Amino acid sequence: MKTIVTGGAGFIGSCITDYLIQEGFDVKVIDNLSTGNKDRVNPKAEFILADVRTLKEIEPHFKDVDYVFHTAALPRILPSFEDPVLFHEVNVIGTLNCLVASHKNKVKKFVYSASSSCYGNNFKIPTKESDKIEPLNPYALQKYEGELYCKLFAEQFGLSTVSLRYFNVYGPGSFNEKDKYNAYSSVVEIFLTQRNNRKVLTITGDGNQKRDFIHVYDVAKANIAAMKSKTKKFDFFNIAFGKNYSVNYIAELISNKRTYMDPRPGEAKLTLADISKAKKLLNWKPLIDLEKGIEITEEELKNDSMKTANN
Repeated sequence: MKTIVTGGAGFIGSCITDYLIQEGFDVKVIDNLSTGNKDRVNPKAEFILADVRTLKEIEPHFKDVDYVFHTAALPRILPSFEDPVLFHEVNVIGTLNCLVASHKNKVKKFVYSASSSCYGNNFKIPTKESDKIEPLNPYALQKYEGELYCKLFAEQFGLSTVSLRYFNVYGPGSFNEKDKYNAYSSVVEIFLTQRNNRKVLTITGDGNQKRDFIHVYDVAKANIAAMKSKTKKFDFFNIAFGKNYSVNYIAELISNKRTYMDPRPGEAKLTLADISKAKKLLNWKPLIDLEKGIEITEEELKNDSMKTANN
Protein backbone atom coordinates (compact mmCIF):
# COMPACT_ATOMS: atom_id res chain seq x y z
CA MET A 1 0.00 0.00 0.00
CA LYS A 2 1.23 3.47 -0.92
CA THR A 3 0.69 6.51 1.30
CA ILE A 4 1.45 10.23 1.36
CA VAL A 5 2.08 12.25 4.50
CA THR A 6 1.99 15.98 3.85
CA GLY A 7 3.98 17.89 6.42
CA GLY A 8 5.85 14.66 7.10
CA ALA A 9 8.97 16.54 8.23
CA GLY A 10 6.99 18.07 11.07
CA PHE A 11 6.13 17.03 14.60
CA ILE A 12 2.99 14.95 14.00
CA GLY A 13 3.61 14.04 10.36
CA SER A 14 7.01 12.49 11.03
CA CYS A 15 5.53 10.36 13.80
CA ILE A 16 2.73 9.12 11.51
CA THR A 17 5.39 8.32 8.90
CA ASP A 18 7.35 6.21 11.39
CA TYR A 19 4.27 4.19 12.35
CA LEU A 20 3.28 3.63 8.70
CA ILE A 21 6.74 2.35 7.86
CA GLN A 22 6.67 0.05 10.90
CA GLU A 23 3.48 -1.46 9.46
CA GLY A 24 5.06 -2.02 6.06
CA PHE A 25 3.55 0.85 4.05
CA ASP A 26 5.39 2.72 1.31
CA VAL A 27 5.47 6.39 2.34
CA LYS A 28 6.03 9.59 0.41
CA VAL A 29 6.63 12.67 2.53
CA ILE A 30 5.69 16.04 1.00
CA ASP A 31 7.05 19.05 2.87
CA ASN A 32 8.39 22.49 1.95
CA LEU A 33 10.50 22.57 5.16
CA SER A 34 9.16 25.99 6.16
CA THR A 35 8.63 24.66 9.68
CA GLY A 36 9.63 21.02 9.24
CA ASN A 37 13.06 19.45 9.58
CA LYS A 38 14.31 16.96 7.00
CA ASP A 39 16.29 15.16 9.72
CA ARG A 40 12.95 14.05 11.18
CA VAL A 41 11.95 12.20 8.02
CA ASN A 42 12.32 8.45 8.28
CA PRO A 43 15.13 7.38 5.90
CA LYS A 44 12.87 4.64 4.51
CA ALA A 45 10.39 7.26 3.29
CA GLU A 46 10.65 9.03 -0.07
CA PHE A 47 11.10 12.75 0.58
CA ILE A 48 9.59 15.26 -1.84
CA LEU A 49 10.37 18.95 -1.43
CA ALA A 50 7.13 20.61 -2.49
CA ASP A 51 4.56 23.14 -1.29
CA VAL A 52 0.90 22.20 -0.81
CA ARG A 53 -0.09 25.71 -1.89
CA THR A 54 0.84 24.81 -5.47
CA LEU A 55 -1.42 22.14 -6.97
CA LYS A 56 0.71 21.55 -10.09
CA GLU A 57 3.70 20.94 -7.85
CA ILE A 58 2.12 18.24 -5.69
CA GLU A 59 -0.55 16.57 -7.88
CA PRO A 60 1.78 14.26 -9.89
CA HIS A 61 3.01 12.66 -6.65
CA PHE A 62 -0.51 11.46 -5.78
CA LYS A 63 -0.62 8.98 -8.66
CA ASP A 64 -1.24 5.37 -7.53
CA VAL A 65 -1.44 6.45 -3.86
CA ASP A 66 -3.93 4.61 -1.63
CA TYR A 67 -4.07 6.81 1.47
CA VAL A 68 -3.25 10.45 2.24
CA PHE A 69 -2.52 11.89 5.68
CA HIS A 70 -2.73 15.67 5.51
CA THR A 71 -0.80 17.21 8.40
CA ALA A 72 0.84 20.14 6.57
CA ALA A 73 -0.21 23.38 8.27
CA LEU A 74 0.86 26.53 10.00
CA PRO A 75 -0.63 25.73 13.41
CA ARG A 76 -0.01 28.65 15.71
CA ILE A 77 -2.76 30.94 16.97
CA LEU A 78 -0.91 34.22 17.58
CA PRO A 79 0.89 34.34 14.20
CA SER A 80 -2.43 33.58 12.46
CA PHE A 81 -3.64 37.00 13.69
CA GLU A 82 -0.44 38.65 12.46
CA ASP A 83 -0.52 37.13 8.96
CA PRO A 84 -3.98 35.64 8.32
CA VAL A 85 -3.50 35.62 4.52
CA LEU A 86 -0.40 33.42 4.64
CA PHE A 87 -2.08 31.10 7.15
CA HIS A 88 -5.19 30.91 4.95
CA GLU A 89 -3.08 29.99 1.92
CA VAL A 90 -1.38 27.13 3.75
CA ASN A 91 -4.24 25.90 5.91
CA VAL A 92 -7.18 26.28 3.52
CA ILE A 93 -5.82 26.44 -0.04
CA GLY A 94 -3.21 23.80 0.83
CA THR A 95 -5.93 21.47 2.12
CA LEU A 96 -8.11 22.10 -0.93
CA ASN A 97 -5.19 21.31 -3.26
CA CYS A 98 -4.50 18.02 -1.47
CA LEU A 99 -8.19 17.07 -1.70
CA VAL A 100 -8.26 17.88 -5.43
CA ALA A 101 -5.09 15.83 -6.02
CA SER A 102 -6.54 12.94 -4.00
CA HIS A 103 -9.84 13.00 -5.89
CA LYS A 104 -8.16 13.14 -9.31
CA ASN A 105 -6.00 10.15 -8.43
CA LYS A 106 -8.77 8.07 -6.83
CA VAL A 107 -7.22 7.93 -3.35
CA LYS A 108 -9.07 5.47 -1.09
CA LYS A 109 -9.10 7.63 2.04
CA PHE A 110 -8.00 11.12 3.07
CA VAL A 111 -7.19 11.59 6.79
CA TYR A 112 -7.17 15.24 7.81
CA SER A 113 -5.42 16.72 10.84
CA ALA A 114 -8.07 19.08 12.20
CA SER A 115 -8.12 21.03 15.46
CA SER A 116 -10.25 21.16 18.59
CA SER A 117 -9.73 24.93 18.50
CA CYS A 118 -12.85 25.01 16.30
CA TYR A 119 -14.94 24.65 19.49
CA GLY A 120 -13.66 27.92 20.96
CA ASN A 121 -14.82 28.60 24.52
CA ASN A 122 -17.28 25.75 24.47
CA PHE A 123 -18.46 25.26 28.03
CA LYS A 124 -20.14 21.94 27.36
CA ILE A 125 -17.62 19.79 29.19
CA PRO A 126 -16.66 17.22 28.10
CA THR A 127 -17.00 18.46 24.53
CA LYS A 128 -18.67 16.18 22.01
CA GLU A 129 -18.20 16.29 18.24
CA SER A 130 -21.79 17.48 17.87
CA ASP A 131 -21.28 20.54 20.08
CA LYS A 132 -21.26 24.14 18.86
CA ILE A 133 -18.45 25.32 16.57
CA GLU A 134 -17.19 28.79 17.50
CA PRO A 135 -13.66 29.61 16.23
CA LEU A 136 -11.93 32.40 18.18
CA ASN A 137 -8.96 32.99 15.86
CA PRO A 138 -7.99 32.74 12.17
CA TYR A 139 -6.16 29.42 12.66
CA ALA A 140 -9.20 27.76 14.25
CA LEU A 141 -11.48 29.06 11.49
CA GLN A 142 -9.09 27.89 8.77
CA LYS A 143 -8.79 24.38 10.20
CA TYR A 144 -12.58 24.13 10.36
CA GLU A 145 -12.83 25.33 6.76
CA GLY A 146 -10.56 22.42 5.88
CA GLU A 147 -13.04 20.07 7.57
CA LEU A 148 -15.90 21.52 5.54
CA TYR A 149 -13.94 20.92 2.34
CA CYS A 150 -13.36 17.32 3.45
CA LYS A 151 -17.11 16.92 3.96
CA LEU A 152 -17.85 18.48 0.57
CA PHE A 153 -15.41 16.22 -1.27
CA ALA A 154 -16.89 13.17 0.44
CA GLU A 155 -20.48 14.07 -0.35
CA GLN A 156 -20.05 15.51 -3.84
CA PHE A 157 -17.07 13.59 -5.22
CA GLY A 158 -17.15 10.33 -3.27
CA LEU A 159 -13.71 10.79 -1.66
CA SER A 160 -13.70 9.05 1.73
CA THR A 161 -12.45 11.58 4.30
CA VAL A 162 -11.86 11.45 8.04
CA SER A 163 -11.24 14.55 10.14
CA LEU A 164 -9.37 14.19 13.44
CA ARG A 165 -9.84 17.08 15.85
CA TYR A 166 -6.67 17.07 17.93
CA PHE A 167 -6.71 18.55 21.38
CA ASN A 168 -3.34 19.57 22.94
CA VAL A 169 -0.73 17.38 21.29
CA TYR A 170 2.64 17.09 23.02
CA GLY A 171 5.71 14.89 22.90
CA PRO A 172 9.27 14.75 21.59
CA GLY A 173 9.89 17.29 18.84
CA SER A 174 6.94 19.57 19.56
CA PHE A 175 9.11 22.57 20.43
CA ASN A 176 11.73 24.21 18.23
CA GLU A 177 13.23 27.46 19.53
CA LYS A 178 14.47 28.35 16.01
CA ASP A 179 11.05 27.91 14.42
CA LYS A 180 9.40 31.26 13.64
CA TYR A 181 5.92 29.79 14.10
CA ASN A 182 6.86 27.29 16.82
CA ALA A 183 4.66 24.67 15.20
CA TYR A 184 2.66 22.67 17.75
CA SER A 185 4.85 24.04 20.53
CA SER A 186 3.74 22.08 23.56
CA VAL A 187 3.89 23.56 27.02
CA VAL A 188 5.35 20.25 28.21
CA GLU A 189 8.44 20.41 26.02
CA ILE A 190 8.76 24.18 26.45
CA PHE A 191 8.87 23.75 30.23
CA LEU A 192 11.34 20.85 30.02
CA THR A 193 13.58 22.84 27.68
CA GLN A 194 13.45 25.91 29.93
CA ARG A 195 14.28 23.84 33.00
CA ASN A 196 17.14 22.00 31.26
CA ASN A 197 18.56 25.38 30.21
CA ARG A 198 18.27 26.55 33.85
CA LYS A 199 15.62 29.11 32.96
CA VAL A 200 12.46 30.07 34.79
CA LEU A 201 9.26 28.48 33.44
CA THR A 202 7.14 31.09 31.65
CA ILE A 203 3.38 30.70 32.10
CA THR A 204 0.88 32.73 30.08
CA GLY A 205 -2.10 34.01 32.04
CA ASP A 206 -2.68 32.75 35.57
CA GLY A 207 -1.82 29.15 34.75
CA ASN A 208 -5.26 27.90 35.78
CA GLN A 209 -6.28 27.24 32.19
CA LYS A 210 -6.87 23.50 31.79
CA ARG A 211 -6.08 21.46 28.71
CA ASP A 212 -6.76 17.92 27.52
CA PHE A 213 -3.24 16.77 26.59
CA ILE A 214 -2.69 13.91 24.13
CA HIS A 215 0.70 12.35 23.39
CA VAL A 216 1.85 12.40 19.76
CA TYR A 217 2.33 8.61 19.73
CA ASP A 218 -1.36 8.17 20.54
CA VAL A 219 -2.23 10.73 17.85
CA ALA A 220 -0.21 8.82 15.24
CA LYS A 221 -2.02 5.60 16.17
CA ALA A 222 -5.35 7.42 15.82
CA ASN A 223 -4.40 8.33 12.25
CA ILE A 224 -3.62 4.70 11.44
CA ALA A 225 -6.91 3.65 13.03
CA ALA A 226 -8.77 6.23 10.93
CA MET A 227 -7.11 4.88 7.78
CA LYS A 228 -8.19 1.33 8.65
CA SER A 229 -11.70 2.29 9.77
CA LYS A 230 -14.83 1.33 7.85
CA THR A 231 -15.93 4.94 7.41
CA LYS A 232 -16.90 5.33 3.76
CA LYS A 233 -17.82 9.00 3.39
CA PHE A 234 -17.06 11.81 5.84
CA ASP A 235 -16.72 11.50 9.59
CA PHE A 236 -14.98 13.46 12.33
CA PHE A 237 -13.57 12.56 15.74
CA ASN A 238 -12.13 14.12 18.87
CA ILE A 239 -8.60 12.89 19.49
CA ALA A 240 -7.59 13.51 23.10
CA PHE A 241 -6.88 11.68 26.34
CA GLY A 242 -10.23 12.51 27.92
CA LYS A 243 -8.74 14.14 31.03
CA ASN A 244 -7.51 17.70 31.53
CA TYR A 245 -4.79 19.33 33.63
CA SER A 246 -3.93 22.91 34.49
CA VAL A 247 -0.76 24.52 33.18
CA ASN A 248 0.21 25.16 36.80
CA TYR A 249 -0.02 21.43 37.54
CA ILE A 250 2.33 20.62 34.67
CA ALA A 251 4.75 23.28 35.89
CA GLU A 252 4.72 21.69 39.35
CA LEU A 253 5.73 18.34 37.84
CA ILE A 254 8.74 19.93 36.13
CA SER A 255 10.08 22.84 38.23
CA ASN A 256 9.17 25.17 41.10
CA LYS A 257 10.70 28.21 39.37
CA ARG A 258 8.14 30.07 37.28
CA THR A 259 6.98 33.48 36.14
CA TYR A 260 3.68 34.67 34.67
CA MET A 261 3.01 36.58 31.43
CA ASP A 262 -0.01 38.22 29.81
CA PRO A 263 -2.61 35.75 28.49
CA ARG A 264 -2.74 35.06 24.76
CA PRO A 265 -5.73 36.42 22.82
CA GLY A 266 -8.15 34.00 21.18
CA GLU A 267 -7.41 30.97 23.35
CA ALA A 268 -9.94 28.80 25.14
CA LYS A 269 -9.87 28.72 28.94
CA LEU A 270 -10.83 25.07 29.28
CA THR A 271 -10.69 22.00 27.04
CA LEU A 272 -11.84 18.47 27.77
CA ALA A 273 -12.91 16.00 25.12
CA ASP A 274 -15.50 13.28 24.98
CA ILE A 275 -13.61 10.59 23.04
CA SER A 276 -16.26 7.87 23.16
CA LYS A 277 -16.99 8.17 19.43
CA ALA A 278 -13.36 7.53 18.45
CA LYS A 279 -13.15 4.61 20.87
CA LYS A 280 -16.26 3.02 19.38
CA LEU A 281 -15.93 3.70 15.65
CA LEU A 282 -12.15 3.83 15.22
CA ASN A 283 -11.42 1.10 17.77
CA TRP A 284 -8.80 3.43 19.24
CA LYS A 285 -7.99 4.65 22.72
CA PRO A 286 -5.06 6.65 24.14
CA LEU A 287 -2.54 4.69 26.20
CA ILE A 288 -0.06 7.32 27.43
CA ASP A 289 -1.16 9.38 30.42
CA LEU A 290 0.36 12.80 31.14
CA GLU A 291 2.89 11.68 33.74
CA LYS A 292 4.18 8.88 31.48
CA GLY A 293 4.16 11.24 28.51
CA ILE A 294 6.35 13.74 30.34
CA GLU A 295 8.79 10.93 31.18
CA ILE A 296 8.96 9.86 27.53
CA THR A 297 9.47 13.43 26.34
CA GLU A 298 12.18 14.06 28.94
CA GLU A 299 14.02 10.88 27.93
CA GLU A 300 13.88 11.82 24.24
CA LEU A 301 15.25 15.28 25.03
CA LYS A 302 18.17 13.69 26.89
CA ASN A 303 18.86 11.36 23.95
CA ASP A 304 18.78 14.28 21.51
CA SER A 305 21.20 16.25 23.70
CA MET A 306 23.61 13.30 23.81
CA LYS A 307 23.45 12.91 20.01
CA THR A 308 24.14 16.62 19.55
CA ALA A 309 27.07 16.50 21.98
CA ASN A 310 28.57 13.48 20.18
CA ASN A 311 28.35 15.03 16.70
